[in-house]
Amino acid sequence: MHHKPKHSTHHSPADSTDAHAKSHRWLLPVLLVAQLMVILDITAVNIALPHIAMDLKMSGSTISWTITSYSLIFGSLLLFGGRAADLLGRRRMFVTGLGVFTASSFASAMAGSAAMLFASRAGQGLGAAILSPAALSIITSAYQGSRRAKALSAWGAVGGAGAAVGVLVGGVLTQFTDWRTIFYVNLPVAAVLLFASLKVVPADTQKPRWRGLDLAGAALATTSLAAIVYGITQAHSAGWTSIQTHVCGIGGLAGLAAFAIYELHIDKPLLRVERIADRAVGGGLVLMLAVAGTIFGLFLLCSLYLQNVLGWGPLTTGLAFVPLALSAGIGSHAAGHLISKHGVRGPLAGSFAVAAVGMFLLSRVGAHGSYLTDVLPGMLVAGVALGVATVSVSMAILTGTRQEENGMISGLNSTGHEIGGTLGIAIFSTIAAGSGAILGPQAASGIGDAFLVAALVASLASVMALALLPRAQHFLTKLALNPQAMPVH
Repeated sequence: MHHKPKHSTHHSPADSTDAHAKSHRWLLPVLLVAQLMVILDITAVNIALPHIAMDLKMSGSTISWTITSYSLIFGSLLLFGGRAADLLGRRRMFVTGLGVFTASSFASAMAGSAAMLFASRAGQGLGAAILSPAALSIITSAYQGSRRAKALSAWGAVGGAGAAVGVLVGGVLTQFTDWRTIFYVNLPVAAVLLFASLKVVPADTQKPRWRGLDLAGAALATTSLAAIVYGITQAHSAGWTSIQTHVCGIGGLAGLAAFAIYELHIDKPLLRVERIADRAVGGGLVLMLAVAGTIFGLFLLCSLYLQNVLGWGPLTTGLAFVPLALSAGIGSHAAGHLISKHGVRGPLAGSFAVAAVGMFLLSRVGAHGSYLTDVLPGMLVAGVALGVATVSVSMAILTGTRQEENGMISGLNSTGHEIGGTLGIAIFSTIAAGSGAILGPQAASGIGDAFLVAALVASLASVMALALLPRAQHFLTKLALNPQAMPVH
């Protein structure tokens, strides 16, 4: 007599392997979409700034805090976020960051005042600072060899493409709906990401380790950077020689010095400050501040000019940035070939010099200018050059790092990018508001002055690249020993 075999409740090894492969296939897309959402909330808001300013009755350099309050917290807490992912669990921190970012997005959409919006944007920055390094840590632990290189390439591409996608998304949403939709749209996306991440992101196997989290260092760095940015943004109204400006500036710099000293004397620092003595790392960090500040300033100033001076709508303005995105992509692609032959010193010096030319062309924008003759030429020239510079400066920082400090140096690279962008927005928006007008033809004068200062910054960075970075033969030797080094934003 034959009996039908009972169905087993156990899955075969083949079933487990198939399930693992399926979840692994979806892991990278989930992490990339999360990072894209974080990047979009910088440039998408750029396009909506004039509408936000009118709705919430902002004026002058105050407008820039819509972006600055986000990027400042994001950038200054990235090192802490990376350390927290290592100690508390990658998936735990990814989900926590996603939750904080989502709740703050809802608060931003509901904001009824400028102060409420700035506080909510700071909350988004906190969520992004927790989410982003956790996602990057998940990638580096889940993928090995050539698969890791491809995954990191995709991560870097999202950082570059996110800026271009952001202005288009911001333009479409602001044109056809309302600026608040930029934040509301995060809610369904985040809900899908949360559900997917619990399915495909590997669970944390260790219990949270709270000892070793450098809360004091993170608080000191964030407070010091905030003081510097606040001093710069308020300098126009308070006066560059006022006590307030000096206290914020000097106090912030003293705080950063105290942070460096403190990090040198603890067992598990957020940042091993001595690594900045490496010319490629330290010089690259200084130049990252310059290139990120110039790029963020370029997006902001072009957006203000097209909308506030020429009277363009959000959608048309978003489309106007497509040539900039394409030219930056061309520059980024060319950078790899240039670096492999000439190191980073020559390409960076040259790219900053060309970017200065592009910014100088843009400084001639007038009250009754034209996109085709006054904006597009300078935008294309600066775009190609800054594309080369962004990749080159990241390669300078990341190449030659030791295996055990990859996360820390990657965090330093990302921190430099966000803080540089924050300072760039603070400085250039303050200069642009110097004419006393932010709307109408009279705003062109201040915007032109800001572009001219950007040209001077790029010129100075070109000279600094020659002085700070290692010669080609020394850098190429490092690159040969670490061919997988690549930019991660």
